Amino acid sequence: MNLQQFRFVRETIRQNFNLTDAARSLFTSQPGVSKAIIELEDELGIQIFERHGKRLKGLTKPGAAVAEVIDRIMREVDNLRRVSDDFARHDEGALVIGCTHAQARYLLPKVIPAFRERFPKVHMSLAEGSPSVLAQMVLHEKADLAIATETLSQIPGLITLPVYSWQHTVVVRPDHPLADLPSNRAEALSLTELAKYPIVTYDHAFSGRTAIDEAFANESLTPDIVLEAIDADVIKTYVDVGLGIGIIAGMAFDPRRDKGLVGLPAGHLFGTHQTRVAVKEGMFIRDYLYVLLEMLNPDLGRDVIEAALNENNS
Repeated sequence: MNLQQFRFVRETIRQNFNLTDAARSLFTSQPGVSKAIIELEDELGIQIFERHGKRLKGLTKPGAAVAEVIDRIMREVDNLRRVSDDFARHDEGALVIGCTHAQARYLLPKVIPAFRERFPKVHMSLAEGSPSVLAQMVLHEKADLAIATETLSQIPGLITLPVYSWQHTVVVRPDHPLADLPSNRAEALSLTELAKYPIVTYDHAFSGRTAIDEAFANESLTPDIVLEAIDADVIKTYVDVGLGIGIIAGMAFDPRRDKGLVGLPAGHLFGTHQTRVAVKEGMFIRDYLYVLLEMLNPDLGRDVIEAALNENNS
């Protein structure tokens, strides 16, 4: 048995048991992938994949156990490469950050310039997507880390750490009745009052939308959500043209920038939320990634991160 066979098995599973897609992803031929898998099965004396004719349908019970072992082996092989790279090149390499639009737009501009100044030889890429997609990118090592509010802490195989806490803000036009509510009396804003108006807010996968839905449901209210979006700037645009009131993440509202809108704090209605950063369990973390994590949250010193990694591995 060899690492190439392990790599073929792992990629076949990742490609939903499609040998053609696995071969394409690995830049090799489909017959070559199939032959290597059969040779590994013959050597182990077990069938890894369930088959229907020539097509793979899933993992057998022993195949599932083999897949777990292969995943651990390949993870450590990848870690060996990262260790080698880290000691050879402390301050250069590649870094893929998975993030939602909100983090790309409002959080990372405060961090990336300082990181680039410190590590000018690190090539950075932003990969935007929904929290569930970002989680899979980290698990499949398509991204080094992911930053999001929803989902990450619920995904097995990820280690998550807090970045910052935030609350929602209701945004309205200056001529809207709610705009007359004094800012120091924002707590007077109620779900019943909000439910009187059309609402523009986030898609279900983003920025605390679940908490918004639950808050209204707990009061037996059915809000008139006329538009959903993944981008707070889009929500504000449609509020500005009179489509309805908006419910967005508080960090996305800046009175100096959003002068055409009025913001009303709504943490008392929808609670406090936590944006988290996730890395893959068992992944070797390069020096500059430790630095980036601390830039995201000064409380995430190397000792804190290592303690979280060790606790998860114990």
